[in-house]
Amino acid sequence: MAGGLVALLDDVAVLARAAAASIDDIGMAAGRASAKAAGVVVDDAAVTPQYVRGLAAEREIPIVRRIALGSLRNKLLILLPVVLLLSQFLPWLLTPILMIGGCYLAYEGAEKVWAKVAGHSDDHTTDEGALPDEDTIVSGAVRTDFILSAEIMVISLNEVVDQGFWARAIILAVVAVLITIAVYGFVGLLVKMDDVGLKLAERPRAGVARFGRGLVTAMPKVLTALTIVGTAAMLWVGGHILLVGSEELGLHAVYDVVHHLEEAAADATGALGGVVGWSVNTLASALIGLAVGALIVLVMNLTVHRGKSAH
Repeated sequence: MAGGLVALLDDVAVLARAAAASIDDIGMAAGRASAKAAGVVVDDAAVTPQYVRGLAAEREIPIVRRIALGSLRNKLLILLPVVLLLSQFLPWLLTPILMIGGCYLAYEGAEKVWAKVAGHSDDHTTDEGALPDEDTIVSGAVRTDFILSAEIMVISLNEVVDQGFWARAIILAVVAVLITIAVYGFVGLLVKMDDVGLKLAERPRAGVARFGRGLVTAMPKVLTALTIVGTAAMLWVGGHILLVGSEELGLHAVYDVVHHLEEAAADATGALGGVVGWSVNTLASALIGLAVGALIVLVMNLTVHRGKSAH
């Protein structure tokens, strides 16, 4: 009897270790997938604060919460089932879909660069200068988030496509929840920082008040810097997706050139070779993203946007 109990406990211990290893593997895979999607995440975090610009302070967090819930629905109820079915039955479509997403990211990044160079406004206001109602703000933000979330999910899937079906499902669900919490938690913190600064500025202690005033002064610069980082991330991630995708589809020329430059830079810089090589690859990816994005912006301006302005 005692021997049977010991054997049972041994089996339970083996199962527990196997479960722990599986959870560990899923956690590592989720972390790897999340890191790969980081460029899109940065842009998502950079875009969202624009939607609450000019709103009453007490409405900022409720709006961010509604956008976050919409984002979570996008990821878990629509995108997760679609990408899982895709990976199960049409895995060969992953690379072309990724490349279409890469083109979109490159286009968005290049369009932001063009808007900055041309001095175009990016405000979410109506023609009369009034902000649209909250439902309009939320629906617009959730639509934008859907495209970015789709890219996040497909990029993440591409990192764990070798896992089993249920492991992929769990990993992608974990990535969806973690990224949504991270992005919108950060956005919520960001949009309230100026309010925190104003409260601190009213404190009687000179040092605290000075810090509060500095916080209020710094926030516009922080948002500007975040937008720049988000744009650069879009160009880099979009270009890198196109670079790797073209190589996987058998178009080796551009990939080989970039890979050769990366290796040459790494070999020439000794101990810093890894960092320098990565930087060369990143810069080349961003330039590819900018070139492809600029071409798409040109085509859109000559066709779709011109048609809209004619009406």
